[in-house]
Amino acid sequence: MKVFIAGASGLVGSNCMKHFTEQGWEVKGSYFSFATEGTVFYNTLEPAHPDNFDVLNYKPDVIVHCGALTHVDYCETHEDESYQKTVQSTKNLVTVAMQCNARFVYISTDYVFDGKNGPYTEDAPVNPLSVYARHKLEAEQLALKELPNTLVLRITNVYGDEERGKNFIARIIDQCRNNQKLTLKLPYDQFATPTNAWDIARAMFVLLRDNKAGIYHICSSDFMNRVELALRVLQYFPDAEYELIPTNTAALNQPANRPLIGGFVKLKFSSEYPDFLFGTVDSYLQNLATQQTETSFQY
Repeated sequence: MKVFIAGASGLVGSNCMKHFTEQGWEVKGSYFSFATEGTVFYNTLEPAHPDNFDVLNYKPDVIVHCGALTHVDYCETHEDESYQKTVQSTKNLVTVAMQCNARFVYISTDYVFDGKNGPYTEDAPVNPLSVYARHKLEAEQLALKELPNTLVLRITNVYGDEERGKNFIARIIDQCRNNQKLTLKLPYDQFATPTNAWDIARAMFVLLRDNKAGIYHICSSDFMNRVELALRVLQYFPDAEYELIPTNTAALNQPANRPLIGGFVKLKFSSEYPDFLFGTVDSYLQNLATQQTETSFQY
């Protein structure tokens, strides 16, 4: 299997690139603004860019679109940029996939729902509340319409290993390890299903291997609010100095509306892969603690 991953320097893309390669697939992963080892340049908004990796000549069997503008509040006040980086980039990659006769994978979100009746199964009615959410939904629907064998993975609250460590859990860990005081003002009324990017990569692999298509919700068994998530991480750093300020979403006065009771029930995936075991926030942190202990012992 030959795979091209757009956005392979990010959290999900880098984990997919690593796992697919370890499973024996031939993989090329791209970056746009942040290069990582083994990635090639590709601008999804300018398919004819002279520096772009030659995807057509590479002839991938699968194109995975992991690149995205995920700053929800920024999207709310920069609607055109949000459209370009979410919808237009998807249109461009879908066209490339058609030219390569490749399958297409699109990464979506629980923000396509309004958060009134979560966590959500795949057949729940969508109702996006923000610019970001509307564009994510538009892009996933576009891909499914233009390429009926498209695989859409909806994910949320993703954490895990990545070079830049931008995800919520990674930032807390980094500050704790560097003995920095944390000030965390977090909503107690936003619930979701935090999921390790490594598990997303593993799930995507089996779905592609088995030629699956359509929408799949991918999540672990964790379901918690942002305050609980932070406390779950902080319990592994008993010496950490922090100020935790629980609040509600309305008090944060954010530009973009959030789905409050979000997250997923992975009914479709679990029915097809009942033996697939996802990790949890605890198992991830326990593994990190073990790795650090082993490293310290070696030195």
